[in-house]
Order: sequence, then C-alpha cells, then structure tokens
Amino acid sequence: MYDLHDYLEPINKDVLNNDQSYFHNQIGKEILAYEDEFPSLDHIDIVLIGVPEQRGAGFTSQNNEANEIRQKLYNLYLWHQDIKIADLGNIKPGASITDSYAAVKVVVSEILKQNKTVIIIGGSHDVTLAQYYSYKEFNKLIDATVIDSAIDLQSESAMPTENFLMEMLTGEPNHINHYNHIGFQSYFIHPGMLETMDKLRFDCFRVGVAKEDIEEMEPVIRNCSMVSFDISSIKHSDAPANGSSPNGFSGEEACVLTRFAGMSEKVSSLGIYGYRSDKDEKSMTAIQIAQMIWYFIDGKSRSKQESPLNEKDNFNEYDLGFTEIASSFLQSKKTGRWWMELPNKKMIPCSKKDYVDASNNRMPERWLRAQERG
Repeated sequence: MYDLHDYLEPINKDVLNNDQSYFHNQIGKEILAYEDEFPSLDHIDIVLIGVPEQRGAGFTSQNNEANEIRQKLYNLYLWHQDIKIADLGNIKPGASITDSYAAVKVVVSEILKQNKTVIIIGGSHDVTLAQYYSYKEFNKLIDATVIDSAIDLQSESAMPTENFLMEMLTGEPNHINHYNHIGFQSYFIHPGMLETMDKLRFDCFRVGVAKEDIEEMEPVIRNCSMVSFDISSIKHSDAPANGSSPNGFSGEEACVLTRFAGMSEKVSSLGIYGYRSDKDEKSMTAIQIAQMIWYFIDGKSRSKQESPLNEKDNFNEYDLGFTEIASSFLQSKKTGRWWMELPNKKMIPCSKKDYVDASNNRMPERWLRAQERG
C-alpha cells in the first residue's frame, strides 16, 4: 500500500471560490476534499484527481488547468445524494514526464483497488497511457474507449500526444482485450490507419456516424473499464480551448457520452484531457468539462438502479432467430438498456436497433464483430 500523500498536493476550496461560501447542495459544499487532512475513501463512490502534466503536448509550463475545471465544477448543484465524491487534489509533477506517468499509475491503481471510480482532469491526452498503466497492476485484460478527433498512432511523431496509442495497443505485456475509438474526423486520419485498426478487430466510429445516432454509442462504452476523452473531439464553438477543428461533437453530445460512461457498471476511470486555460474564452471549455463530469455523476447514480442479468424478473426476454441462428435478447425494465446472447451463451451489450435487425432476420453488425473477435 502506497502512501498517496507523497504523490498528491492538497487544494484550497476557499481560494477556488474566492473566499465565498458554497451554497447547500453545491458540489463544493458536498465534496470531501483533501485540504488539511487526507480524506477517508470508505464511503466514497467517485474520486477526482488533477494532473498538471502537459509536456506530452509540448508545453513545458505546468499550468493549473485542473483547478480551473474544479472552480466551475464546485459551483454546480449536486442532484445525486446517493453518490459520494472525494477530491484528492493534484498529482505532483515529476522531474520527467515518465515520473508523472508513474505517479498517476500509483495513485489511480490504489484508488481502483478500493473499488472506487476515478475521474482524471487537467493533463494532455497522452496521460491516457498512465491511466491505462493503472490497470496493469490487476493483470487482467480490459476494454478501453477513446473519444478523440484523431487516432494518436503517429509513430513517426516525437510528440507523446500524437503517438501514445502505439504503446497502449502494441506494448508488451499488453492488457487490451478490445479497443473502441469514437468521434474520429476522417480528414485527420490516414486511410491505412483505419485498415490496420480493422485488421486488429478494433472498432472505430467516425464522428458523423456517432452523431447520427448517439444512443448507439452507449453499448460501445458499456463494456469498457476505462474511457479517455480528448476535448479536441468537441467542436470549437462549444469548447473554445479546442483549437484543432471547428467540427465535432456538440457540448450536449459530449455530456451524453460521459453520461453513458457513468451508466456503465464496468467503467472505473474517466479521463478528460487536452484542456488549455490560456486558449479558453470566458472559461466556456472549463464549464463544458464541469458539466460533462456532472453528467458522468448522473450516469453513475442511474447505474445503481440496474439489476444483475441473472435477476430475470427485472428484464424483458425475447427469444428469436436470425439467419438460422437462435439468440436471446434482454431489455432492462429499469433502464431500458439491451443485451444480446452470443453462441457461447455470453451476453453482450447491444441496442434496440440490434434487436430490430435480428427481428427482421438481419444479422446485427455488433453480433458479427463480437463473433469475429472470438
């Protein structure tokens, strides 16, 4: 057991709120923050940590981006009294970027060992690698989802933000069972890269496809352990600190995606990366990220309502056949979410569209992709 004090710097809630008191039910009033004493996590559901590490994006100064986001988050009202939140402050920047990665790995893995969910804010997108390293401690294969306008597999680049997926997806020993990429913008991607991802049986969803029916992304995220969200996937008008593209997800769609992550019983870490306060206009991107976190909390509250799949009375069950294949579909009576059965009897997340396709004797593409992966 590591002493997490060695890796974290406390925060000052009074300074964050300009010495003003928080109102009843504001997150700043309800959150258990590391100020003078390190808080107990015994009854905590979600733990927030900041990572002031931007060197992977080429910025040598360590701005306190996490506190900018905190300031906006703490002023939001908490509607979910069943969710308890702690803020452990900021990771102390290491002498090198690898030192910072190591610190994030230690802190996040220790929190995960206590069966808590972690939200990481403030770092450049390559901190995703440290988020992934945290799971190596458990020596289990995981599913991961990255939401980003680009696919950061540029091995020829020396910039970690542009190549970190190479290590995450191909490094040995590797603990990625399946990888999803949501929101890529085609003009940023070499066509050959998508061919490579398809050969690896990884699933990549263009931003237009995801926006066309955002609900189809919920089953994609549901089976994952970790979700990494780069704000470059949000269009500039909704997140001014994103200077990479005028196109992308709307602010509302970004909140829907983080809500999906919160609804998952398996997602144990969410990282929101790429925020630069010096590029922000009227702090609108910080407000956007704060609201995305709020919706993640909302999803976490909703996930507590879900029943285990073996509690059959809480599900509608539909047995049917498509293309001469017998299968079963379950729909939750509490949340409306769907699952479908594979030939090996394993139930996987799906959508109502998959059920409709099967009902019309069409093989659901999600079912086929799952079978190809084995």
